[in-house]
Amino acid sequence: MNNELQGRAAHAAEIRERAAAEMHAIGIDEVLIGNLVDTFYGRVLAHPELGPVFDARLSGRWPEHMQKMKSFWSSVALRTGAYGGKPVQAHLGVANLTPELFPKWLELFAATLDDIAPNEEAKAWFMASAERIAKSLTLSLFYNPALDDPALRRA
Repeated sequence: MNNELQGRAAHAAEIRERAAAEMHAIGIDEVLIGNLVDTFYGRVLAHPELGPVFDARLSGRWPEHMQKMKSFWSSVALRTGAYGGKPVQAHLGVANLTPELFPKWLELFAATLDDIAPNEEAKAWFMASAERIAKSLTLSLFYNPALDDPALRRA
């Protein structure tokens, strides 16, 4: 059993090292992630539609949220394992959260990357990840399989 645990730990370390090297090669590191999160959420707060939704949910808890988002993106990009949350559950019951806000979130994220990403490859990597995350959240929070029923679509 001890050998199995050591093997898993070594494998996890190898994954982290490989991810860090791949991300470093395109200019993604903890400093960029921190700057991205700080810049993006500053813009989210100023956004006329996104700001009120986020601030209503996070009022008084912004510092914790910012750290959580830095851990989240560090885990996604660098495979650090720093994030242990549950994104779908965290977004359940957010007042005024609609599927229509996700494209606006992505547009603001892209604009932020236009301003701070070190290169197109880093921007493309973040955008592909953000688009997968937005799609996953949208489906998890708003998808109703009954709407796929042809009889319901005709009604």
